[in-house]
Amino acid sequence: MPTQTSTTITPPDQRVHAEAVERLDGLAKPLGALGRLEAVGAWLAACQGVCPPEPIEHVRAVVLAGDHGVTRSGVSAYPAEVTAAMVHAFVAGVAGVSVLARQHGATVRVLDIAVDADLSSAPADVTAHKLTRSSGSIDVTDAVSRDLVERALVVGAEIADVEVDAGAQLLVLGDMGIGNTTPSAALIAATLGLGAEDVIGRGTGIDDAAHARKLEVLTRALARACDGDGRVEDPVQRLAALGSADLAVGVGFLAQAARRGVPVLLDGVIACAEALVAADVAPGAQAWFLAGHRSTEPAQGHALAALDLEPLLDLGLRLGEGSGSMAAVPLVRSAALLMREMALLADLVGP
Repeated sequence: MPTQTSTTITPPDQRVHAEAVERLDGLAKPLGALGRLEAVGAWLAACQGVCPPEPIEHVRAVVLAGDHGVTRSGVSAYPAEVTAAMVHAFVAGVAGVSVLARQHGATVRVLDIAVDADLSSAPADVTAHKLTRSSGSIDVTDAVSRDLVERALVVGAEIADVEVDAGAQLLVLGDMGIGNTTPSAALIAATLGLGAEDVIGRGTGIDDAAHARKLEVLTRALARACDGDGRVEDPVQRLAALGSADLAVGVGFLAQAARRGVPVLLDGVIACAEALVAADVAPGAQAWFLAGHRSTEPAQGHALAALDLEPLLDLGLRLGEGSGSMAAVPLVRSAALLMREMALLADLVGP
C-alpha cells in the first residue's frame, strides 16, 4: 500500500492573513492589545481563507490508542492494562478529555490502533482501524515493520478525511497508551539529532529509579536506530524503528488534515512528535498546526521550537488524551469572535 505523501502542502492564505492583520489593527483597541489572540485570529482567517474568520463551532477530537513494548522495561508508573481500561472510559465519556469536550460542545472519537487487548466488546467503530497489538521494545528491536507504517499512514489519512467530511473546522489529535512518551521522545531526538538526556521526561509521573531505566532505554534505542546508516532520515523508517502503529496513524492524520486545509490544535509531546514527522512526510504541514499547551515533557519543548510554535496554555498539564488542546479551544473561539464582532475604531470615532 503506498505512503500518503505530498511534495508540498498548500499553506494558509497569506493574502487573507495580511487582510486579517490590517483588520486587527483597525479594531477599537490599542495596537496589539489583544496579544496572542490577534495572532491566532489572523492564523484562523488564513486557514479558512476568509476575513473575518467564521466562528469555530465544529471541533472534533480523535484519540488514538495503542500499547508500547517499552512498557515492559518499567518506563511508566502504570501497567499496560490501563490503556484498554481507558479506552472503555472514553467510550463511556468519563475520561478527562471527554469532560472538557462536553463543556465545549466538541466530539471525541477513540480508536483502538494497537491496544494489547481484545476490545471486541467496544463499539465496532472503536476497533475498525486496529492494525496490531502493541509494538516491539524499541531499545532492542524495531517497533513495527515498514509495511505496517505504510498502512498506518493511509489509515491516519482516512480517519482525518472522515472528520473533515463531517464538517470539522478545528481538529484535536489525542493519544492514549501507557509508555507512549518514550517512543515519542525517541522520535523527537532522532528527528532533531538530540541525545536521550535532552528529551527524557517523567511521563506518567515516574520515580527516580524508573527515570534512570527510561534514560537507559532511550539511549539504547537511539544508539540502535541511529547507527550511522542514515535510515532514520527517512520518516517512514524512523516511525518503524522508533515509533509505533498509533504514532504512525497520528502522522498520517496530521499530514492529511494539512492537505485538506483544516487546522489542528496540537496537544502534548505525543502530538508534537507526530507533527515533527508529519512535516517530513508532508513538507509544509506544520503551517496548519497550532500548539494548544505546553506539557511538562522536555522533548515537547524541542519539538515546539523546531515547529516554530508557541503554546496557548502553560498549566503544567501532562494528562495527554488531547486534554490540553481541548482546554485551549475557548481561546481559539474567542480569537475568531473578536475579529468578527468587535467594533472598528473608525466606525466609532468617524473620519
